Amino acid sequence: MRKLFANFLLCLCTALFSLCAFAASDAQSPDDTRLLGFTAQGSTQQRALEQQFDASLSAQDQSDWDRQMSSEPNQLGSPHDKANAEWTLKQFQDWGWDAHIETFHVLFPTPKERVLELIAPTKYTASLSEPPVAGDKTSQQSRAGILPPYNAYAADGDVTGELVYVNYGIPDDYKVLERHGISVKGKIVIARYGHSWRGIKPVVAYQHGAIGCIIYSDPRDDGYWQGDAYPQGAWRSAEGVQRGSVAKMQIHPGDPETPGYGSTAGARRETRAQSETLLKIPVLPISWADAKPLLAALGGPVVPPEWRGALPLTYHLGPGPAKVHLKLAFNWNVVPAYDVIAKIRGSEYPDQWVIRGNHRDGWVFGAFDPLAGHVAMLDEARAIGKLLKTGWRPKRTLVYASWDGEEPGLLGSTEWAETHAAELQKKAVLYLNSDTNGRGYLFMGGSHSLQPFIDQVGRGIRDPETGVNVMQRRRARIAVDAHSDNASARERDFAKQVAAAADFPIDALGSGSDYSAFLQHLGIATLDMGYGGEDGGGEYHSLYDSFDHYRRFGDPGFKYGVALSQTAGHTVLRFADAPVLPFRYAEFADTVGEYVDQVRKLADSKRAQAVEQDKLLDQGAYRLARDPAKPTLAPPRAGRVPYLDFAPLDNALVKLKASADACDAAFAARVRAGSALDDTQREKLNALLQGMEQALLDARGLPGRSWYKHMIYAPGLYTGYGVKTLPGVREAIEQKQWDTATRYVGIIAHTLDGYSARLDKATAILKQ
Repeated sequence: MRKLFANFLLCLCTALFSLCAFAASDAQSPDDTRLLGFTAQGSTQQRALEQQFDASLSAQDQSDWDRQMSSEPNQLGSPHDKANAEWTLKQFQDWGWDAHIETFHVLFPTPKERVLELIAPTKYTASLSEPPVAGDKTSQQSRAGILPPYNAYAADGDVTGELVYVNYGIPDDYKVLERHGISVKGKIVIARYGHSWRGIKPVVAYQHGAIGCIIYSDPRDDGYWQGDAYPQGAWRSAEGVQRGSVAKMQIHPGDPETPGYGSTAGARRETRAQSETLLKIPVLPISWADAKPLLAALGGPVVPPEWRGALPLTYHLGPGPAKVHLKLAFNWNVVPAYDVIAKIRGSEYPDQWVIRGNHRDGWVFGAFDPLAGHVAMLDEARAIGKLLKTGWRPKRTLVYASWDGEEPGLLGSTEWAETHAAELQKKAVLYLNSDTNGRGYLFMGGSHSLQPFIDQVGRGIRDPETGVNVMQRRRARIAVDAHSDNASARERDFAKQVAAAADFPIDALGSGSDYSAFLQHLGIATLDMGYGGEDGGGEYHSLYDSFDHYRRFGDPGFKYGVALSQTAGHTVLRFADAPVLPFRYAEFADTVGEYVDQVRKLADSKRAQAVEQDKLLDQGAYRLARDPAKPTLAPPRAGRVPYLDFAPLDNALVKLKASADACDAAFAARVRAGSALDDTQREKLNALLQGMEQALLDARGLPGRSWYKHMIYAPGLYTGYGVKTLPGVREAIEQKQWDTATRYVGIIAHTLDGYSARLDKATAILKQ
């Protein structure tokens, strides 16, 4: 008890010290008087404009809009999805935007038949349904029109086989099974949600010979182990099921039948058999109530401690004696996706576009995901419309997008970006994305050339609960987390990095929302933002992602909806009106340096692991590690792990850091001197800055997935949503593809050299 209290005092004191220190440093920051990209006078005018913008925002209207838009099933292809598109269009038009609906025709399978039965050693038929909940109005609607729990783009199939429990179903879990002498070939696997994107689990299962995959939500990860289950609390109830897509978005997002080009009317379509992103085996998500009888029927070895969930049973690996029958059939229909695109033409730079997007479709009602973010975006658009009535116009063109079809596979945004690719690469200066939103802390990810800018924006936004700015609150939370007894080494390292950095470090982006096509395919500078961390959990992709759930646990009063509108709105307005685009580059160069250190250490660790593994084999340690009657199966010899030559990357990094520092210094010198660029210089400089992110693309793309062309950020082949930085090198090392690793060291080095050369040109203009 005393230790807990002492730890609490330590965390509290650390947080208070952090808040005071950060508040003091924030108050003294020269950036408080001058915004990036603006003169001193322009900064004052811009802040006054943002105050007008903030005054027009309304938490009550956001709440009313969310209630209305989530009142009926809102999935792609539903009547209410179309009605919401038409309603959104009318709002934009009423607010003074030039808006239209752009329609794409996309493959979207929906369930025709779903059967899951335990047929041995006992019998059980899974309910595969979510019952109404008292106090949740929309959950009590008729089931007509509601998509039942399923995984989109799973294969049709009718399979029967022994069951094997595979933990989270990631590649390392199959290594554990192999060491127990267990194969999943010809069997059906059951995996729990978590530790990777859901679509990775059936891919890995198929690679190991499984004929079917079941995914369930274990209450340890998403249920009563975490907190009270719905409706008493926010967490997933016994019957709650996480729907979701399992298309191989790590190969490419968008319509599986139109890879790399827009699915417009009359577009050429590949067959389903030709598609690289459709699965080969049936996959079905279930609740823990349906999973419990299946897991209880498993025999075989008891699972390792870290594989155990929170259900009241002993977890076994199998295979058998549990035997299950899984049957799935889908309606493979092409349906319309309605993107609402709204524009305000720029007064001075109409061919420079600032793009803001949030999707509109949900899996059922979608009050949290995505409508909490969508209504915040609508509030921004209305506030901008009110600014227009005062005579203000943005210098750059604003493009606001209400995307459809995000949930099945980023369909609306990807098809729009692919259709308009050439124009976007020529004109877009920023893509700003949000998705869900809730109570808590600001989370940001994106292009690291935007790190100083978005840190400055965040220091101007007040947290609705504490009154400090949202960057201070986030820093304080990180400091507290790092001092907890169960803090990981990564959390402590991140806390040190945050404490040492003038600007708050933003996350690299993998995938899972509508930014992918803009950043990783087209090379457009991107930010993704939202609030959360104190909004509970459990409703995700279920029937219970409802307005009643959200108003209780997500963001009561929609205060953080207004905070998101402020954060995104200030970002958009500054990018719209800044005479010089507000990028800075030293942080990007430092971040790439960290990534290079990481891949070098990864290569060294692979080499050390191989040596140790072969040493243990020579000693016969694997044979003696367990009961001699049931020895652990030894892995094969590791084979040669060569020394990779990182010299090209090291040399490119030295050049990058020098060029980035010189460019930022030239920006700072211009600011100190108060020397403005003339129109010709500014036009040339902005043209260079607009295309800077595209310099990080390579037309060949990543190994085996050429759609992803960004050499610094990509979703991982075996993480899905999770990012892999320097992916061509990092994943090649992880997969022991040494020739590919060497080749991509050279490709990334060449890419960085091109980026540095572009920075040098910008520096030359600034020094004129």
